[in-house]
Amino acid sequence: MSSITVSPARARQSRDRLNLTLWTFQGWLAMFFIGAGYAKLTEPMPMLIELMSWPALASENLVRGLGLAEVVLAIMVLSPLLSWRIGRPLLVTAAVGLMGLETVMLLVHLMGMDAGPAVTNAILLAITAPVVWFRWRKAA
Repeated sequence: MSSITVSPARARQSRDRLNLTLWTFQGWLAMFFIGAGYAKLTEPMPMLIELMSWPALASENLVRGLGLAEVVLAIMVLSPLLSWRIGRPLLVTAAVGLMGLETVMLLVHLMGMDAGPAVTNAILLAITAPVVWFRWRKAA
């Protein structure tokens, strides 16, 4: 059995790349969910029903509450920008919350045969999962 020795410079470079990738994912998640949440909070229900089929099956309060949750979780994803020590637990909590939301919405869209939104939620899950995994482990 042999072990591979990695120079400190190469290890730091790898860690920096991972950190940059994770911050990019966090930015994408924040932008997406702030936009989606803002739309759910501000658009009239008939417009939301036209854009997405599922609000027709939910109460207006549920749709607005979901929008508020999306905005709050998206802001929490960026909380380490203020303080890593305080923000990292908030980030991990928010990312886990977003994964739960994405999973539920993926199932809702699959049951409603909405292929486009289902693919969108699958992509969001693929972006959120590494953020949860690596930020939870404090790897970057």
